[in-house]
Amino acid sequence: MSIELNREEIDKLLLEDIENATHPSEFELGDDYAVLILRLPETGPEGLQVTSYAFVIREGRCFRFDRSAEKLESAGSLQELHRFLDRKTDRMLKDIQHYHYEIEMLEESLYDGAFSSNFMQKWLAYKKDVSLIHRLMFHASLAFERFVRHHRKREDFEDLAYADLSEHMGRIRDLAKSAIEKLDNLYDFYRAKVDERMNRNMYWLTMISAIFLPLTLVTGVFGMNTGGLPYTDDPHGTMKVMAISLVLEILFLAPFLLLNMKKTEKFRIKLKK
Repeated sequence: MSIELNREEIDKLLLEDIENATHPSEFELGDDYAVLILRLPETGPEGLQVTSYAFVIREGRCFRFDRSAEKLESAGSLQELHRFLDRKTDRMLKDIQHYHYEIEMLEESLYDGAFSSNFMQKWLAYKKDVSLIHRLMFHASLAFERFVRHHRKREDFEDLAYADLSEHMGRIRDLAKSAIEKLDNLYDFYRAKVDERMNRNMYWLTMISAIFLPLTLVTGVFGMNTGGLPYTDDPHGTMKVMAISLVLEILFLAPFLLLNMKKTEKFRIKLKK
């Protein structure tokens, strides 16, 4: 027996949810039908996109809302609905696995010391996409679990097949969460490497400043255009000024060198332990 479903037979509020392309994933019950809305991530030519699918199920028959034509079209039986969603989840599994691969390649390049100039751009792009996938699949899996529990009592409902499909949705959600955690750890490592490089640069700038500070002081003192400066009439004045500069250099550099030697020795002791 053919089962038909018209828009007029659907509750007005539920119909508004079906027609709303931004409505979150949800499962609702009508008088003699059920409404399943799934917002799923899909990879397209322009990158990651969000597609909303709305289904109305009545007596084991499924109707999918065609957003371009703005009408309900027959989608077949519950088995055909399973096949449709199974293709979508298989595609999503491949996509999230691809994100994991790209993140691992980014991680390997960072561990090898290859600081890419567009590291943060890639990191932000991956973080945005996997966060969106996790958010969408979190709500979609909850709505789909309610759908499965409601239809499990039907004789024509393939319980094992739908349970496997529900497990796939949960796996996509968990893989997305794992990718988020990996990206967070990768960012912490990246910041540590950047801070280490910055500290090393600041150390060498400090050393250079320490070297030239006494020279600048001596040059400033003996370069003053005033009378009574020492060694102005001394034939060995230049050598004496250079000796003073050398002594000042030793006095300024000695603390830095001793401190660096102590740090190096502590590091060697830790390595031996």
